[in-house]
Amino acid sequence: MSKYNQIYSDLLASITTERLERGARLPSETELMDTYQASRGTVRKAIEQLQERGFAQKVHGKGTFVLSTNPIEFQLGGIVSFQETYPRLGNDVSTEVVEFTQIPLEGPLLEHIKAAEGSLITRIKRVRRIDGKRVILDINHFVSDVIPGLSRDIAEHSIYAFIEQTLQLQIAYAQRTIEAVPRSKDDQQHLDLDGQSHVIVVSNQTFLQDGRQFEYTESRHTLDKFYFSDVARR
Repeated sequence: MSKYNQIYSDLLASITTERLERGARLPSETELMDTYQASRGTVRKAIEQLQERGFAQKVHGKGTFVLSTNPIEFQLGGIVSFQETYPRLGNDVSTEVVEFTQIPLEGPLLEHIKAAEGSLITRIKRVRRIDGKRVILDINHFVSDVIPGLSRDIAEHSIYAFIEQTLQLQIAYAQRTIEAVPRSKDDQQHLDLDGQSHVIVVSNQTFLQDGRQFEYTESRHTLDKFYFSDVARR
């Protein structure tokens, strides 16, 4: 086992067995360098891997702290609804619709939705709870002419199932961005942030097989519950 893998594996074991509990400070880079007789670059690589997988967070000037003992993996390679991820998330999972309204397409939304200005948009905000904590805020915008008949009841279940099974439309592809952004008023109102200053936002512009865009969504995640993965091929 390489020195980097040894450090990463030992720290991961300490976190997942809760020898290091949530909020605990990891040994400093200097301490790890002395313990493992490793370079600073090797130590940093191990810590960065913990951060990428959602187990730890580095706080400038203070050190690196445990975020979660069991973050949930979200795979980015496909177009998957929240309902379709239920089997991997456990039993205590729920959705609450906190806003269901229709608005005209205008202002900043015009940058994200390829439809005529003034078109009717169905905006839905849904809070996802896992193990009792509010950890995802989904802000969906659907082009009403393309996806007619949406209701609050449908939004509480699976909108994608409604699109594919009831409307008989084929979802084809999405353009996706991922970024860390400062928490918003919506985040503070609807998520259990536990003092976190930022959230991870996965934005999707999603299209049907015929090329029409039907959705723009921001899926806003707390830092301590998830890590994101993909498969890269050359």
